[in-house]
Amino acid sequence: MNRTTYPSDTPVTTIFTVPLQHVRHDDEGLSIPTPRQSTSRRGTRRLKVPTPLQSLYLGTKETIQNNTGMLLVAASQVFFSLMNVAVKKLNSLDNPVPALELIIVRMGITWICCVSYMMIAKVPDPFLGPKGVRLLLALRGFVGFFGLFGVYYSLQYLSLSDATVLTFLAPMFTCVTGALILKEDFHWKQAVAGLCSLFGVVLIARPDFIFGHRKHDGITHLVEGVDLDLNPTDGVPPTQRLVAVGVALIGVCGATGAYTTIRAIGKRAHPMHNLVSFSTQCVIVATIAMLVLHTPIVLPTQLDFAAMLVMIGLFGFCAQFLLTLGLQRETASRGTMAVYIQIIFATAFEKIFFHTTPSPLSIIGTIIIMSSAVYVAVTKNSSGSMKRAQLQAAMLEDITLEEGLLANQEGDDESDGQKAIPLQDVVIMKEVPEPVHTERASLDKLSSG
Repeated sequence: MNRTTYPSDTPVTTIFTVPLQHVRHDDEGLSIPTPRQSTSRRGTRRLKVPTPLQSLYLGTKETIQNNTGMLLVAASQVFFSLMNVAVKKLNSLDNPVPALELIIVRMGITWICCVSYMMIAKVPDPFLGPKGVRLLLALRGFVGFFGLFGVYYSLQYLSLSDATVLTFLAPMFTCVTGALILKEDFHWKQAVAGLCSLFGVVLIARPDFIFGHRKHDGITHLVEGVDLDLNPTDGVPPTQRLVAVGVALIGVCGATGAYTTIRAIGKRAHPMHNLVSFSTQCVIVATIAMLVLHTPIVLPTQLDFAAMLVMIGLFGFCAQFLLTLGLQRETASRGTMAVYIQIIFATAFEKIFFHTTPSPLSIIGTIIIMSSAVYVAVTKNSSGSMKRAQLQAAMLEDITLEEGLLANQEGDDESDGQKAIPLQDVVIMKEVPEPVHTERASLDKLSSG
């Protein structure tokens, strides 16, 4: 019987690849894994305390981010007021321009700017808008025109102060429609701030139906580019005045619908799509109205006249664009609060360009409106800060719990005389004995074969 020895194929040593930075050698030259150093220290972590300047910067940045929509709407009111100043300057240069012609000029320039931008930027569907919101876009243009028409018609038979107060009912109505139709948050604090702002408008405009007929103090605010001096209201029959009030309320409903539809469309459509729909319908209807009423067209006779017409269109375009951007980013109730600021800018521009001095009641009304707007902005900022503080407290609690668990684990390991080694760094060094070459092993191998 041949006795053949069969060597084993099992390796003597099991080898694993271990990063060099995690391997050390002992006195006998054996490789021993080294545990990774924990980046966390026992005890509380050091929290970096910001400097006062950094705190001011972070607070300002947070306030701007929380109120971006309101700031954009407020910026739009600056351009609305500048447009009104351009209208008044225009009417002082030459023959007064009819309101319908101003609508055509202003909305025509807006339409050209919007379509040109979308063509250059390659925005899809520049004329009709995205398919999912085309009906809302058409509704926005329809109700927007009636909002504009209500203002112009009422100013023919009402004083500017009366029409102004009626016009500024739109923000309050928008708060209600936003809460009922769009299911947006509407807090009672916002309602109180809105009523205070409307009261401030009453103090500035001082309507005749509250303060009685009076001689105007030289401040002739403009609404949507129409001047009080061009629309005398003396001798208007009570019946016609009542009709004008009704049409003004229809205009308020139109403006409310415009604000609400802009908010409903949101960011599903480009802001330019809103303006294209609005300007298209305004130009078409205003042109038809001029033809039906045989309204004469006033052509520019000097360079300043043409420049003012262009400025009216550009200012109106910027105002509508910023207004749409703001309402897309803010709830209807908070966004329309900034509309009240327009009358403040109108008062300031009257002082700058026409050197008129506001009355004490106008100053008080301005302070009330500004205080209400700041209150609404700070209220949202405070709620955001509270939520952030609660989140930071929860995170700090989790960190403390984690550090406590780590401390207990390290204490248990030290009590056992061992250090915790991460599982990914464990290397098993297993020594395998040499193969046994005995006669009995060979016999067992042969018998199994």
